[in-house]
Amino acid sequence: MQMRTQPTKRKEPNELDTATAARPSAVRFESTTRYLRKPADRRSKRAFDLVAASLLLLLFGPLLLLIAIAVRLDGGPALFGHRRLGAGGTSFRCWKFRSMVPDAEAVLARTLATDPEARAEWERDFKLRNDPRVTPLGNFLRKSSLDELPQLVNVLKGEMSLVGPRPIVAAEVERYGAAMEEYRACKPGITGLWQVSGRNDVDYAERVELDRRYAWTWSLKGDVAILFRTLGVVARRSGAY
Repeated sequence: MQMRTQPTKRKEPNELDTATAARPSAVRFESTTRYLRKPADRRSKRAFDLVAASLLLLLFGPLLLLIAIAVRLDGGPALFGHRRLGAGGTSFRCWKFRSMVPDAEAVLARTLATDPEARAEWERDFKLRNDPRVTPLGNFLRKSSLDELPQLVNVLKGEMSLVGPRPIVAAEVERYGAAMEEYRACKPGITGLWQVSGRNDVDYAERVELDRRYAWTWSLKGDVAILFRTLGVVARRSGAY
């Protein structure tokens, strides 16, 4: 007599055990994302973004003005807008307080051409731990995450969300591979799972998996939890450079 084996039930991300959840790089999701499929979910997330971003802009308005003046006096424009990919793969200008020297592109090109270690780090992470382009004021703004406050305007315009995947540039699409399906389903966030899970101390593959996890397991309650965790991360300056 043949024994029938029961089919193994595939675990969804919200069913993963605690050990697996702590190791996002070990998780691979193969089905289509369910992120915000319900219109009610989309409406509730957008309403939360609008109310919270408006209140934060009112709260931090004076600080935004002071930072803008300080950056302007440091030489060059106060704001820097970099092209990033948003929901559906559309391109938008993601705003930050300028934290780099005005000729940052030229400085980067020289550094990558003359420093093999920096070039390898850039190709691996799209970041440099000791970035020669960053100004002293910019270094403070980055470590305190104050450079990202102008992105509240992106949230009000509907280009970003308070919480979501980290906004990526077009050059990173190839490295995301199949995970771009989940990325395109979301609006990128000012903060997200990556920011509260180590930020720059997390390797690139884990960043991608954290973005996929967010798309699969989204909830408004989860967004609020990430925002509160972000306060602690910013206060400790964890993984920031």
